[in-house]
Amino acid sequence: MSKPKQIINDPKLSVDEFIAGLLLQYPNRLQKLQNHHVVLATKPPSDKVQLLSGGGSGHEPSHAGWIGPGMLSGAICGGIFASPSVASILAGIRAAAATQTNKAGILLVVKNYTGDRLNFGMACEMANQEGILCRLVVVADDCALERTKGITGARGVAGTVLVHKIAGAAAVAGKSLNEIVSIVDQVNGLMGTLGIALDAVTIVGAETVNDRLDDKTIEIGLGIHGEAGLKQSTLLTADEMAKEMITTIRDFGRIVKEKDGKSEVVPLYERGNELCILVNNLGGTSNFEMSILANSCVKFLETEHGCKVTRVFVGAFMTSFEMHGASVTILNLSEATPEMKSFLDAPCDAPAWSTCDVWQSGEIRTSSQERPEVVVKDSEKAKISLPPVKLTNFSDVASRMALKAAATLGEHEALLTKYDLIVGDGDCGITMKRGATEVEKRINDGSIPTDHPVTMFASLADAVSDSMGGTSGVLIELMFRKMSSTLSGFDSIGVGEMSQAFQAGVDAICLYGGASVGSRTMLDALVPAASTLVQTNNLVEASSKAKHGADGTAQMKSALAGRSNYLSEETLEGTPDPGAVAVSIVFEALHGCSS
Repeated sequence: MSKPKQIINDPKLSVDEFIAGLLLQYPNRLQKLQNHHVVLATKPPSDKVQLLSGGGSGHEPSHAGWIGPGMLSGAICGGIFASPSVASILAGIRAAAATQTNKAGILLVVKNYTGDRLNFGMACEMANQEGILCRLVVVADDCALERTKGITGARGVAGTVLVHKIAGAAAVAGKSLNEIVSIVDQVNGLMGTLGIALDAVTIVGAETVNDRLDDKTIEIGLGIHGEAGLKQSTLLTADEMAKEMITTIRDFGRIVKEKDGKSEVVPLYERGNELCILVNNLGGTSNFEMSILANSCVKFLETEHGCKVTRVFVGAFMTSFEMHGASVTILNLSEATPEMKSFLDAPCDAPAWSTCDVWQSGEIRTSSQERPEVVVKDSEKAKISLPPVKLTNFSDVASRMALKAAATLGEHEALLTKYDLIVGDGDCGITMKRGATEVEKRINDGSIPTDHPVTMFASLADAVSDSMGGTSGVLIELMFRKMSSTLSGFDSIGVGEMSQAFQAGVDAICLYGGASVGSRTMLDALVPAASTLVQTNNLVEASSKAKHGADGTAQMKSALAGRSNYLSEETLEGTPDPGAVAVSIVFEALHGCSS
């Protein structure tokens, strides 16, 4: 088993060093309580209820990242995945209470783990004995374990952050301690969370990587401390993950008390309900994946379950070090009071809090809304005044030359691929062939008009844009567009103007691409060919210069641009740049066609 790679010093000092780094980022907002792993707000509200939370370290930004106006006044940091001591919790309570002028009270928000409940509970009792008004609420939003499984109950996970947000805003609004406790009880009853892990967590200082999940297995409901989850499964798509998590959360349900005192479990939400979702990064998941999962969740909730998702929070809220995975929290806003919703949306200045827009429309959304594309109609394009062409039989010659160049370039796919596998990423041949094939197709079906150079080069640019991709595709498209715009500025077009337009196109590649002759790119063939054309209007000489430039790249021992820039002299020497070779091939075909 391999040893984990982590950016740490001494594991025993990791919590101290984490707090020190956090304070360096927010020196005006956060401070540490002397002798304790307790982080406090520098300017807590003196006349309001103050919220404290905490637990084991390793779930950052929870909980110190939530300290600020509108959320917490402090966080007590335990050891790695270990509950903080009673002494530290009590010290945090005392420090917060000392800043209060009206004894509004302290609310402890605790995740449902035995150690946290016991230690925070003990500190709460001791604080009350000292005359500090203090209450404790427990968050238990995890839907991974059956309700009947033991007395421990559901674990507290990412939904805790929504409790911080709503309760914190309620405190800012001046709600009393008992009123905030009542609000938290309501929130607890309206939300559920479930996570999926692709890789298990490896804690700081571990001697080996935790490889309990192989590359084909995921775990549904894996705990934020690495505790066993609901079940294991083969790898799922984002859509399948969303369906699995959301359906489980809905069916886990919520407890509804009847008038006769009895209670029953009903689905967390029903069709037509308004929902808020929080898609939480468990630590090692890319932002790219997170947005894909968020889209899958909203799509499933709205199209399959008929709900309206009005708030979508996405980010790292409660992590488990580098665990690759995500959790989804659903909060039923249809059952929430208008006041609770206003607290969710209230301003907040905690460092880690990332707000989201509220979807106000009555329409269900299945993804992001799209603004209609601005399309220029062909009839409007035709209004551009085109200069007269002085070239004899331009349309026939242009069609023949373009088809010949495209066909010849496609025939050399294997050669270009061979070179690019050595000095690039191996896709030059297929990329050039895709562009060449598209040009052939469009010339043959008439979608590339060859009756005028301005429209022809603009259409060639469109063909390249739609087919090639990659850096080379962008550069060639750029050249064609610059040629088209340059030609449109002439009073009339002849061979000289065509040469000048080509030079302008090559100059545009230099300007925007940042390379030049000697950089070991296609410019080593393009630049001398363009210069020769401007000076002589002779395609034969230009073709010779292009080949000479391409051949010369094989002797260049370093590359200043492109993927070749990363390679050694030994790898590069003797192999020409495939882009420059492609330019040489095209010029050879044009030269042969015109002679």
